[in-house]
Amino acid sequence: MTITQLQYVLAVAEHKNFTLAAEKCFVTQPTLSMQIQKLEEELDVQIFDRSKKPIQLTDVGEQIVNQAKNIVSESGRIKDIVDQQKGYIGGDFKVGIIPTIMPTLLPMFMHNFIKKYPKVNLIIEERTTEEIIKMIKNGQLDAAIAATPLDEETIKEVVLYYEPFVAYVPESMPPFDKKELDVNDLSSNLNHLLLLQDGHCFRNNILNLCKAKSLDVDSHFQIESGSFETLVKLADEGLGMTLLPYLHTLDMNEKAMAKLRHFKSPRPSREVSLIYSKKELKLHIIEALRNTIAGVVKGAITFQDVEITSPLQAK
Repeated sequence: MTITQLQYVLAVAEHKNFTLAAEKCFVTQPTLSMQIQKLEEELDVQIFDRSKKPIQLTDVGEQIVNQAKNIVSESGRIKDIVDQQKGYIGGDFKVGIIPTIMPTLLPMFMHNFIKKYPKVNLIIEERTTEEIIKMIKNGQLDAAIAATPLDEETIKEVVLYYEPFVAYVPESMPPFDKKELDVNDLSSNLNHLLLLQDGHCFRNNILNLCKAKSLDVDSHFQIESGSFETLVKLADEGLGMTLLPYLHTLDMNEKAMAKLRHFKSPRPSREVSLIYSKKELKLHIIEALRNTIAGVVKGAITFQDVEITSPLQAK
């Protein structure tokens, strides 16, 4: 039994296809199939049910894959020990970032990180929180940036910053006349609140802030969008008000900024963290990434008196 064989098994378990798994492992399909067959012969069991499409794990195969994840993950720790001893920071590093953080935070730190750590091949993937949690547990991501807390026992969270919510209010809505808002201003305008579509944790943040499981929709229309830009344009048309993360408001023009309304202290905010497996593989790169991000956001995010709302969907 070899680490390579176990890596091949994990690839097939993930992609449910021998050809695709071989491509991801940078080997030929016959080579991958032969190595998995050798492992099955050594163990005298069938790991995969090849009669099904797509390929499925057998019952014992499920148990083997769970154990293989631990073995492959722990084997990576040996290289970590050597790299840290040599002071080497390099290699592939896969990071997931949720869609509501990616457009604003990534441009802030990417150039600095690449310049400071040129030997790290940073691979960025935009993923939902649900996808990120699954991929970290499966070893498909080394780390991620997401709204927390997530209440996941196997995942460690290191807070990067607290980001307040800012209301974008058209002139036609009553809250426009206020200099500062409170949460009650949202609750009394729920029918006119434009939100991101279901699946975005920022939507859950806002619903939790309003202590609502869903919106009471009026009889005229219901609009949910996948982008803040669309929500802002809809608000400009007088179709409602929306909430934005603070960093998203920094590049707005003067006309748009006139429609922004901050909340009274403690400001309702989301907690943004660097998250990774508690097995702490590639910890030296994780720390380098954390330091880089902390260095660029501390000038932009200086709010301390905040009240954190959960990104977990209320039940």
